[in-house]
Amino acid sequence: MSLRPLLVLALVTLLAGCSGLSTREAVEQGLGDPARWQAHKQQIGTLDGWQINGKVGIRAPRDSGSGTLFWLQRQDYADIRLSGPLGRGAARLTGRPGKVELEVANQGRYQAESPEGLLQQQLGLNLPVSHLLWWIRGLPAPDSKSRITLDADSRLAQLSQDGWEVSYTRYAEQDGYWLPERLRLEGHDIQVTLVIKDWQPRHLGQ
Repeated sequence: MSLRPLLVLALVTLLAGCSGLSTREAVEQGLGDPARWQAHKQQIGTLDGWQINGKVGIRAPRDSGSGTLFWLQRQDYADIRLSGPLGRGAARLTGRPGKVELEVANQGRYQAESPEGLLQQQLGLNLPVSHLLWWIRGLPAPDSKSRITLDADSRLAQLSQDGWEVSYTRYAEQDGYWLPERLRLEGHDIQVTLVIKDWQPRHLGQ
């Protein structure tokens, strides 16, 4: 398996920190209650730390594969580790806004001021790297327009934002927070499926 799809996901997931919830969203007709959604969104938006263990599958025109994901978030600092099947590939992305480092097994280390810059330098790709911090929690990113559809429990079922379609098929409760357990991203000729086996949410700002 090529490292390239795993590097794409790693770079997409190192983000610019936890800002406010001033999102510009349009709620499509769905099964949920918009008032309950607003309450859920405010609660989940307080999370600025977590530890995630799970699996990732990526399909792209030239590269496809699957691997494991470990993601430690502590406010604006991220430590994201990806490994391919049978240990054939591994990448670790660490840093915070202003300083980002990518370490690739048997290839070396690369640095940039932003994940966007690192992605462009190493892979020549232009992706919305600041969004997955929000999408992984079941929230639209606040800095651009979005269209959302709610499920029967007033949580995200579908999200359209900046050329990406995000589908949420399963949630799980952990420490009083309902968080995505399975989601799929499609856009820009890439499909990413995330299955989260273990969510450990933290609120570090208090």
